[in-house]
Amino acid sequence: MAKTKLEYVWLDGYKPTQCLRSKTKIVSNFDGTLESCPLWSFDGSSTQQAEGNSSDCLLKPVAIFPDPGRKNAYLVMTEVLNPDKTPHVSNGRALIDDDDNDFWFGFEQEYFLWNPDTNLPLGFPTGGYPRPQGPYYCSVGANNAYGRELVEEHLDLCLEAGINVEGINAEVATGQWEFQIFAKGAAEAGDQIWIARYLLERTAEKYGLSVNWHPKPLKGDWNGSGMHANFSNSILREAGSKDVYDLVCESFGPKVKEHIEVYGADNDQRLTGAHETQSIDKFSYGVSDRGASIRIPIATVENGWKGWLEDRRPASNGDPYKIAARIIKTVKGAEVAVAATV
Repeated sequence: MAKTKLEYVWLDGYKPTQCLRSKTKIVSNFDGTLESCPLWSFDGSSTQQAEGNSSDCLLKPVAIFPDPGRKNAYLVMTEVLNPDKTPHVSNGRALIDDDDNDFWFGFEQEYFLWNPDTNLPLGFPTGGYPRPQGPYYCSVGANNAYGRELVEEHLDLCLEAGINVEGINAEVATGQWEFQIFAKGAAEAGDQIWIARYLLERTAEKYGLSVNWHPKPLKGDWNGSGMHANFSNSILREAGSKDVYDLVCESFGPKVKEHIEVYGADNDQRLTGAHETQSIDKFSYGVSDRGASIRIPIATVENGWKGWLEDRRPASNGDPYKIAARIIKTVKGAEVAVAATV
């Protein structure tokens, strides 16, 4: 009888930043489909999601990927439910209002490879500093790029798992990297980001390294880490009008607090107005402006105002489900004003 490993992955209840958890279920004669993944449970009292006297939480499978790092195995992304099968309060995926997958998201996930022995980024000398920022972005060579073997292995694993990674690159700071993932549908985009994060954490274990998702792990004149959210819906993809883009962008202005609340903890340390960011308490937008809250890509303009927008504020430790849910809510709130222009 054939045996298959199903790695159920979920988000715990830790605040302000949730962490990945996973455990393995062995099943027989598995056909590889999401529908054949059973509902499962776990001890929520160990993940800050339940009390000890009523500790069971449910894991509902929502996406499945081949696991290229294990034999006869799959990765199963799940969302957490209460015992009555309602969404748990920690379940950000349940907040997404995108039933027809009209919203498309491309997330640019930045992170630092981190040496747990020195508590410094990979490439930092003990008791000192590397050269200032400049030579590391999209770099090559042992003096500039640190951790490429791990990063390349992670990329291959993601592609073999069927995750739609659209690119990787070394980032501006020492030991900092980025991968980009695109999906049609907010929930699917979030599923893929979380599984890619999981694979990165697991791969880093082999190298004795950790992954630092904090938006500003290095104080001083170093770039922080974000997770820029590129997004569109049918209105933005078909607008053909600068006025429509202005209305959508302007709808974000009064909602700064609501967005920042779900864009990741400690983001105030990153959104300072320096290092390609806008200040956390301000809102601005502009064409090709990497110092704005929202950048209108030049490709959107050159395509006759048909394309997408980039919200540059989300932090590297943000939950893509919650980020997408908030963006969708704001864009839908602008639809009445947009309808009046067409």
